[in-house]
Amino acid sequence: MDVSWNQMLALTELRVLLIAGCTVLILAIVARGLCKLAIRITRRLPFLGQVIVNICPPFMFLLPLLGLQAVWAAAPADTLFIDAAEHINGLCIIAVVTWMGICAVRAVQQVIVRQNPTDIQDNLRARRIHTQTQLLVRTLSFFVLLFGVSSMLMTFPAVRQIGTGLLASAGLAGLAVGFAAKPVLGNIIAGLQIAITQPIRLDDVVIVENEWGRIEEITGTYVVVRIWDERRLIVPLQYFIEQPFQNWTRETSAILGSVFFWVDYSLPLQPLREELDRLLDAVPELWDGRVKVLQVTDTTDKVIQLRALASAKDASTAWDLRCYLREQMIGFIQREYPESLPRLRIGEAEA
Repeated sequence: MDVSWNQMLALTELRVLLIAGCTVLILAIVARGLCKLAIRITRRLPFLGQVIVNICPPFMFLLPLLGLQAVWAAAPADTLFIDAAEHINGLCIIAVVTWMGICAVRAVQQVIVRQNPTDIQDNLRARRIHTQTQLLVRTLSFFVLLFGVSSMLMTFPAVRQIGTGLLASAGLAGLAVGFAAKPVLGNIIAGLQIAITQPIRLDDVVIVENEWGRIEEITGTYVVVRIWDERRLIVPLQYFIEQPFQNWTRETSAILGSVFFWVDYSLPLQPLREELDRLLDAVPELWDGRVKVLQVTDTTDKVIQLRALASAKDASTAWDLRCYLREQMIGFIQREYPESLPRLRIGEAEA
């Protein structure tokens, strides 16, 4: 029986598609089995095990795609749409390899974070490690993604020609691109500086733009500060390199809290010092026992200024301690020495 050229071509394409389908099915099963085996073998190895768990999802796509690419390469050159299929398959391989690289980088972060928990009393070292890891991982992920996207674009001849033309022209176009990319590159460099020098860390207590808050998130371009009233302040990374700000937990979270009172000259100080001691001893959950002092810090022709100073384990506790001392000391003065509250004397009023 004579078979026409079109029929033979159709048979060839059908055969290629059938081989491609069987290859994808077989390699998908093999990839799933390999992943399960690798996870079981590395279960007792924290770092390698986490890497395997993270890269298994892209690997289950990668192996069939590699087999599919081999099928397209071995197919007859005159097979319909074979060049387009091979090109698209190559793009998918690059995308999956990029995905796998990002997953491997994230695995490093997950292992380090798990080995350095922050839900402990003294978490300064853990927060430092978390900050460094997060910034470095995000920067590295950015470069992996950039490399992947660049590799995909370079598979298109037109893009290669445009890139060659841009590099050859340089001059004004290059200068414009440089200025346009300056904020992005500046934030990337600032992120690396913050990761190395550690001016801020996750959960640090800071005062930025006259706002008190905690560092909630550090991304590749900005920092999220959670303000005490649940607002969020978004600050560029470069701000923490170029502008001054307060970090209340740079070395330790312990802090001193102060309370000021204006009272009359007639108020005796010793009973107030004894009352301060009693109040602090009654709240060990607020006062950490390091510092307690009552001093006269200022005087005028009418009143004196007293400052009660007490220490606490962190800024939030210090705030509660200050409010507690302010309320209790005012109540004590009102009960025991009401005549010593600030007042305007008749002679002074007439004057």
